This record gives sequence, structure tokens and C-alpha cells, in this order.
Amino acid sequence: MKILVTGGAGFIGSWVADAYIGEGHEVLVLDNLSSGIRGNIPQNAKFIEGDITDREVVDKVISGFKPDIVNHHAAQIDVRKSVEDPVFDAGVNIIGSLNLLETCVARDVGKFIFASTGGAIYGEPEDIPADETTPPMPISPYGTAKYSVEKYLQYYKCIHSLDYVALRYANVYGPRQNPHGEAGVIAIFCNRILSSQDCLVFGDGKQTRDYVYAGDVARANVLALGISEGSCNIGTEIETSVNGLIDELKAASGEQLRVKYMDQRPGEVQSISLDVKLAGKVLGWTPETTLSEGIQNTWLWFKESSAD
Repeated sequence: MKILVTGGAGFIGSWVADAYIGEGHEVLVLDNLSSGIRGNIPQNAKFIEGDITDREVVDKVISGFKPDIVNHHAAQIDVRKSVEDPVFDAGVNIIGSLNLLETCVARDVGKFIFASTGGAIYGEPEDIPADETTPPMPISPYGTAKYSVEKYLQYYKCIHSLDYVALRYANVYGPRQNPHGEAGVIAIFCNRILSSQDCLVFGDGKQTRDYVYAGDVARANVLALGISEGSCNIGTEIETSVNGLIDELKAASGEQLRVKYMDQRPGEVQSISLDVKLAGKVLGWTPETTLSEGIQNTWLWFKESSAD
């Protein structure tokens, strides 16, 4: 199949593009390189530098490549930035997505795979792990935008028969993650350890997240090629605190981390993990990489990269 991967120069998108190429698919990456890195793009993928917020660019790319499937990973990914500038977040995450969806309908693309969020859509759920029946209650513009796009996907399926899959990711981590933004605490900590800087913890470190390895997420995107509709969580069902991550990184690195606790930031949930039974049922997917294994892989990648 021919698959357009938006954001394919980024962290998760490049893993997904790699996985598709490994399965023999033809991949075109569309990325504006605002946060993605050209070196992340798989060697066998085609590449066009462009922005999903530019409707003309989107139409030119889709009409020229004629993809069977659009896999949409291009996004504004920083929860904190979304709180600071909701309009910018919506411009990228909602309007950019609508540019793609409208063009998919106009150019007869058959299917849309969307990188959504489980970590931000559910807000502060009463029951953890949260499953797909948990009422969405996002407490950040980022989570609100992602959930809005899921509702648009339902509309495009109902009115225009555009097949879709929305994968609600937990906190994804692994090699290639950008350590210089505000998202991706494991990557940030790895970089700070190697730079002999303090690891900054916002809050008391007891807040928990569900951390899922990028290779497992890429595999879910491959399996999503086989279904035609629905939203499902992609996580591990395991809560890990920030303090727990620090312990894992100490074990992986053999270093004594310097930790500095700061005031908690607005818009971030206190505790979340995702029930993934539906993904097992509809995709045949379960997470395979333990947190210890994944952090070891991630630490070694950052250590080797810093030595280059």
C-alpha cells in the first residue's frame, strides 16, 4: 500500500514510517521539520517538507502521491504549550487535521489513522486503568483538540464513508525522542543526566503515567491497517510515578541523579493508566516491552548519540 505519514520526521512518526517500510509498504513523509529531524526519516521513504496547516500544500501532496492511507502524526504535542497558547494548538491539531480530512475526501483516500491521546483525553478518571468507555474529560487544550478530531473522524466516517482508526496513546518513550522540548520526561532526564544537570520534577514526583515503548506503538500502527473503524487505547495498564522513573534511570545508567523538585504545572493530570483489552481484541495487540527494557534501550541510545 501507499501510506502518507504526516510528522514522519518526528519521534513516533519516524518509528511508524520505519515499521510500514519494514512491512513492504511505500511511504511518503510530510513534515515541516519544526520539531522533527531530517535524519529520523527512513532511508527508503520519500520526503516532502511542508506544513499541514497549509491547505494547498496538503492537497498537492495527497493528489500527487495518491495514498491509500493517511497516517496522521504531525501535531503540536506539548500539553504545557497548549495551555499557554490554545489558539496555536488548535490551529495545528484541529485545523491541520481538518485540512487533511477534507483533502482525503476530495482525493478518494480510503482510510485515516490518527495519533490520538489516552493520557490527556480522559482527564482525571475515577477508575484506573481507564478504558474506552471512560467519559472523556480533558483538562488541557491539547487533550480537547485530540478528542475534537476523534469526533470529526466519526463525522467523516458517517457522512463521507472515510474509514478511520484513532489510537489513544499513553506516554510514548524511546530512542529518537526530542529531549529539548517540554514533553517526554524520560528523554529529558536522559539528556540532563548526560549533561550533568538537575532532573527537574514538577510536583512531588508521585504523579503517575502509563509509559509505552515506541516500538510497541509502531507495531500497533501496522496492525491498525487491518481494521476500518474505532478508537482504542495503546498503553500498558501500569502506573509509574516520576519518582519511579528516576529509580529506573538510576538502574539503567548507573548514575546518581541530581533531582530538583519544582511547583506543579497546570493542565497536567495527576494519575493515569490505560486499559488495553480492546486493542488486544480488535488489533491483536499487547505491549511487549517492559519499562526496564525500554528505559535501558533509550538510555543506551542517548548515551551513544551524545558520544557522536
